[in-house]
Amino acid sequence: MPTLEEVSIPGPAGKLEVVVHIPDVAPRAIAVIAHPLPTVGGTMENKIVTTLAKTFAELGFAALRFNFRGVGASNGEFDNGNGEVDDALTVTRYALSKYGDLPLILSGFSFGGYVQARAAQQLPPRQLVLIAPAVMRYAMPPVPRNTLLVHGELDEVVSLTDVMQWARPQLLPIVVLPGAVHFFHGRLDQLKEIVRQNFLGQAL
Repeated sequence: MPTLEEVSIPGPAGKLEVVVHIPDVAPRAIAVIAHPLPTVGGTMENKIVTTLAKTFAELGFAALRFNFRGVGASNGEFDNGNGEVDDALTVTRYALSKYGDLPLILSGFSFGGYVQARAAQQLPPRQLVLIAPAVMRYAMPPVPRNTLLVHGELDEVVSLTDVMQWARPQLLPIVVLPGAVHFFHGRLDQLKEIVRQNFLGQAL
């Protein structure tokens, strides 16, 4: 079973609170997961974030989730995504320094997806995993073609229509869960299996 390690690392606005899910084998990749919008209660304890972290750890990845500045024990205050990108990059660089130059997976849910899409422009990952990313609410950059993008058909926060509009010019596939809403109520097992199947058999 993966074990948990709570650490505090120096960040751009003070300390950052990080939880590392350590696999029970030598890590074969690093996954960094970003949480939803802090101003509406988003934290690294969000159920989608923790589901992703557990899934990655079970796949043999060192999985790191963290609180953005101003959330939980992380210092600073909300910065509309700009400072949060710096936070994500800081955690990623910490992970790379700790575990070595392993394949990197950047993942985020909602606002966290927007943050990681921007972070990916500076520290290109082997793959991006975006769950209901906050397109149209923020200026989402284009993402690599191999990005895993999962969205709920009935998402009431970020409409599937908006995601289609963003993905279309990039020819980016979308995995749509019929009937699912933004927080994937009752669908976490299905979400986990989609992510798991994406990486099973992948030569990282």
